Amino acid sequence: MFDILQPILNNPYVFGMIIIWSLVWKGLALWRAARLKQVGWYIALLIINTLGIFEIIYLIVTRKKYKELNGRIS
Repeated sequence: MFDILQPILNNPYVFGMIIIWSLVWKGLALWRAARLKQVGWYIALLIINTLGIFEIIYLIVTRKKYKELNGRIS
């Protein structure tokens, strides 16, 4: 199975794009978890690496709560 991924992971441009993709989603999700004061989610998001999938799901699930928080702040 990993033989299929070797050409992709050995290409520095593709590997770099994967890292950037993952860091952007992780940063957004960690920011939201911190703003919502969700320590458990923050730790889970920090430790679990899924190339942004877990982070995107978290952002979708917490979208309504985050909008409510921003409505009170503004």
